[in-house]
Amino acid sequence: MSEKDRDFYVGYSIDLKRRLKEHNAKKNFSTKSKIPLQLVYVEAGLNQDDAERRENYFKTTQGRRFLKLRIRKFLGTLE
Repeated sequence: MSEKDRDFYVGYSIDLKRRLKEHNAKKNFSTKSKIPLQLVYVEAGLNQDDAERRENYFKTTQGRRFLKLRIRKFLGTLE
């Protein structure tokens, strides 16, 4: 989640620590204006196909709603 505008970034990676570090170092065009990013939710998948399917779901309206409900207590602490 962007600490700047509280918008969500959804993606998958084999190396989560490296990927988050790259985003916060402005090495990714799609998120460089939104840093710093904070990791607020993680799911593990068994293979890349499952991870891509789940990523695509989280990018839908229903998927974003699911995420917000899943982390609603955390989001409440930001207000």
